[in-house]
Amino acid sequence: MRHNQSGIGRSLDVYYRDAARTARMDQLNGHFVKKGALVFDIGAHVGDRTGSFLRLGARVVALEPQPRVFRALRLIHGRTPGAIMRSEAVGAAPGYFEMFVNSDNPTISTLSPDLIAAARSADSWQGQVWDGQISVRVTTLDLLVASYGLPDFVKIDVEGHEAEVLAGLSKPLPLLSFEFTTIQRDVAYACIARLSAIGRYSFNLSLGEDHALQCEEWISAVEMEKFIARLPEGANSGDVYARLEA
Repeated sequence: MRHNQSGIGRSLDVYYRDAARTARMDQLNGHFVKKGALVFDIGAHVGDRTGSFLRLGARVVALEPQPRVFRALRLIHGRTPGAIMRSEAVGAAPGYFEMFVNSDNPTISTLSPDLIAAARSADSWQGQVWDGQISVRVTTLDLLVASYGLPDFVKIDVEGHEAEVLAGLSKPLPLLSFEFTTIQRDVAYACIARLSAIGRYSFNLSLGEDHALQCEEWISAVEMEKFIARLPEGANSGDVYARLEA
């Protein structure tokens, strides 16, 4: 694998130099994360959302498996009170798994070969190259809950591996989000099905970098599946939010 610092530098530019984006992100996260909350940031990358949760007064357990990206994450947030950094991925079972690394664009490095296959035929993903593989340690959401307690909010952004993350969860969480892409809508449907199997959830959605909820009212699993199915491929990606109902 070639070692390209520019990929991480590009991530830092994208996620830290846009003040308007940061303000939108903090405003949205403030709906879900209150002072003193416990947050798991699964797929923290260079930690822009970790920083948002910390600014809101949360305690954050941030997980990022890519060694070079993890070093950047730890340099930025490792000494912040209330932040715990772990160089791990999260999946259905603990162990070691192969991660496909995109050196030029490490934000889309992935444990999912299906994402890479889907990207090959997607116009908006042309030019992306996964040029290396590394073995990464994997834990589960259940093990994280056992170690740190029940989180108030969990953010999952793991490039097509989201359903595997939720497969490692046996009890419902009060609030969470997971990323989806329009080239892998089946992953989003699998995540919705998994959550519905372990709890009664309602859903909302934010598109791209808008950091704004699309639905005025929270909607059912079936309605969210239909919403995602109607999106044009050009919508590309977003985050589905899930709220456990009483």
